[in-house]
Amino acid sequence: MRTVRGWFRETTGGLPATFWYLWTGTLINRLGSFVVIFLAIYLTQERGFSELQAGLVLGLWGAGGAVGTTAGGVLTDRWGRKPTLITAHVGAAGMMLALGFARPLWAVAAGALLLGLFAEAARPAFGAMMIDVVPERDRLRAFSLNYWAVNLGFASAAVLAGFAAEVDYLLLFVVDAATTLATALVIFVKVRETRQHGVARAGGAGVPRGALRTILTDRVYLGFVALNLLSALVFLQHISMLPIAMGEDGLSTSTYGSVIALNGVLIVFGQLFVPRLIRGRSRSHVLALASVVMGVGFGLTAFAGVAWFYALTVLIWTLGEMLSSPSNSTLIAELSPAEMRGRYQGVFSLSWQLAGATAPILGGLVRQEAGNVALWLGCAAIGGVMAAAHLLSGPARERRAVALRQPVVEPATVLVPPVPQAAEAAATAPAEPTPAR
Repeated sequence: MRTVRGWFRETTGGLPATFWYLWTGTLINRLGSFVVIFLAIYLTQERGFSELQAGLVLGLWGAGGAVGTTAGGVLTDRWGRKPTLITAHVGAAGMMLALGFARPLWAVAAGALLLGLFAEAARPAFGAMMIDVVPERDRLRAFSLNYWAVNLGFASAAVLAGFAAEVDYLLLFVVDAATTLATALVIFVKVRETRQHGVARAGGAGVPRGALRTILTDRVYLGFVALNLLSALVFLQHISMLPIAMGEDGLSTSTYGSVIALNGVLIVFGQLFVPRLIRGRSRSHVLALASVVMGVGFGLTAFAGVAWFYALTVLIWTLGEMLSSPSNSTLIAELSPAEMRGRYQGVFSLSWQLAGATAPILGGLVRQEAGNVALWLGCAAIGGVMAAAHLLSGPARERRAVALRQPVVEPATVLVPPVPQAAEAAATAPAEPTPAR
């Protein structure tokens, strides 16, 4: 008992109050994330749209998300984390209700586009705020705790949404909108703005002109984003090609649901142990191992034909997901200059949006032209390529992270009054926990 209590204290203790308010908002929001789970079924079975029309609506959702992550990143840095978060959540709640009441295809399509825009605009602001309030030494376990809340909420939502859909599909949209508004309320009441005004850069500027251009010339960061795009293209096959493969083997949709649920179950029960497992280890080695494990899991799908074998593959690639998620999050935090955290978060989120739009198309194309086995063995090969790339690019990323941690030092010949000097030192210091109101 004492060991369990010590582990719990080590895992959750010492984190700032603002983090726990954000964590609570995440859990509430994910507990009500009904629409994303059942939207395809709602459009085809309840509304009678064709598969092509449903695909168009889902594609517009993704397109809106791509715009939202980019715009959200800019607003996060220029307007602030808190106003961006609140606006995005309130806008998403309103569009959720509008989508639930929309009837013509054009109205449903417009609602999905705007819902994707507002919902994804919150991601850069949330990520930047997490980096602002959690000290570097605690970020690994903080991001792991948040990832755990995401999966706990999502797994619970899948069950709750099933019951809600049996009552009335409109209830899915109403509950989702209500939990999104509840999250906005938690942030409005309990969280204060965390953006540091006048954060110093080399040269003394705040948010630089042409900041997006700066990111696009950051080869170290873009290389990391490109590797995440490859990872996402493989990972998202589990919601596009995996159900098709299982269906061709004569397995029902309920069997697919049960098999894929193992992903959330394993994360909920095992994710909190990951920080202790990987603490102190090279992030590049951890990410390389995660890529290999994920590749093996998806690669073995080529030989699966029965439910238990598919379940085994899910458990294997989930282990890779569990290893990579906290390492990715801490690396993004350390590769993001303080004055451009929102934009850097937005570019990283954009890789997921691009993967979401292209993974089903590429997976379907490979499967159609080369066959099921080629698709899954191709995923395994991509995992191996990613592992090698992480090992090769890791040292450059770590050097960049160390460089960004170094405070800006003024030349000795420049005379700076004591008070501004103290203010500049405070501005360039690593972000400390911000007290919540």
